[in-house]
Amino acid sequence: MSAKTDIQVVIGGKVYTLSGYESEAYLQKIALYINNKMSELNESMNCKRLSSEMQKILLELNMADDYYKAKNQIDALEKDIEEKDKVEYDLKHELIAAQIRIEETLKEIENLKNENNELQKQIVKLETKAYHK
Repeated sequence: MSAKTDIQVVIGGKVYTLSGYESEAYLQKIALYINNKMSELNESMNCKRLSSEMQKILLELNMADDYYKAKNQIDALEKDIEEKDKVEYDLKHELIAAQIRIEETLKEIENLKNENNELQKQIVKLETKAYHK
């Protein structure tokens, strides 16, 4: 298990101590994400007129929106992978069936060659008998 990490980050102009088992870089990335979301929100609307509670709610809504969009994208990708795995599975079975048919056909060809050789030998014997009579 990783060691616990404590790191000070600045979020919204205030210093916070984050603790977790993730790396410092990851925790910094989380703080940066929140700061970027806050900046986006401030740029897209005149949030200064809104109460801090309303700003917080809008920030949370935006982050939840990002989360659910990412989750939906992951779900779609997982479904796509499942479908591709099924196609791959089906193709592998078709390939195996085709290989078995090829092996059976090659055996049949070999049997027919042997039968043909035997028949050729019989023809030669019959012709030899007919010629000696």
